[in-house]
Amino acid sequence: MAAIITVKVQREPFDVSAETAALTRGSTAVGAVVTFTGICRGDENGEPIAALTLEHYPGMAEAEIEGHVAEAAQRWPLIGATVIHRFGRLVPGEDIMMVATASSHRAAAFAAADFLMDYLKTRAPFWKQVEKASGDTGREKIWVEAKADDDAAAARWAKPGRSDQAAE
Repeated sequence: MAAIITVKVQREPFDVSAETAALTRGSTAVGAVVTFTGICRGDENGEPIAALTLEHYPGMAEAEIEGHVAEAAQRWPLIGATVIHRFGRLVPGEDIMMVATASSHRAAAFAAADFLMDYLKTRAPFWKQVEKASGDTGREKIWVEAKADDDAAAARWAKPGRSDQAAE
């Protein structure tokens, strides 16, 4: 049975409980659901921020994420998976993204969720700009660079012989 995959890239907030309920609705085979919600922090590298702006290429972002969710469903026996990622200006405390995976057993649900979170952090086609409060001069906006420790975490998912697929 093929996993039921839902991918949404949206500006609007989402309801984690409603999305999780939709993922499991009608299935008695689900024995485990793992959910992760990324939330906009109030600081970046220890400095307070006013907002975070996420940009993406519409259509391309959804297709890329769908491909990685399909990869997760091939690697682990998933019943379903949901990935939602927001874009636009978000303020501290707002949800940025969620990953939910459903399987008959917890190990597969945890592994698939971890794989997808590492992919979203390192390879998903989103660009992040931090808006810092700059005193009297207004707001300073800085594009966020990739982090070596995120890349190192994603490298564990590389297929043997494929160094170009850190998070695949």
